[in-house]
Amino acid sequence: MKKSHILAIVVIAAAIGIIIATAGDASTYVNFNQAYKMAEAGNKTSIHVVGQLKKDDNGHVIGLDNAPDNLSFSFILVDDNNREQKVFYNEPMPPDFTRSENVVVIGGYQGDNFVASKILLKCPSKYQEQSVNAGI
Repeated sequence: MKKSHILAIVVIAAAIGIIIATAGDASTYVNFNQAYKMAEAGNKTSIHVVGQLKKDDNGHVIGLDNAPDNLSFSFILVDDNNREQKVFYNEPMPPDFTRSENVVVIGGYQGDNFVASKILLKCPSKYQEQSVNAGI
């Protein structure tokens, strides 16, 4: 065999190994009901839950509760099935958290509480098309 063939086989084997190693760490997107059932079954893997912050008619976030030292907070997230769940996050509140359109929490249930290890935000884009009144 040529050295180039051996090198190609080694590169392909390494690529397959990397794909297999990362596929086991991939988490799934579920709603709160599915996440709770997974936790009851003993599944401790991190999961993604997509939802929106619960807001009142004025756009203020309902259920937002900061710790006195501002190092952790909790909030109410409404998933795609309209189930409300209080989420605990043991880190400071991300900037523009209250302005976000969608929130992805990554974590899992600990008892009846959903504890997030990471939060991803989708904030309103400044590039969204808005109507402009020219006053002509």
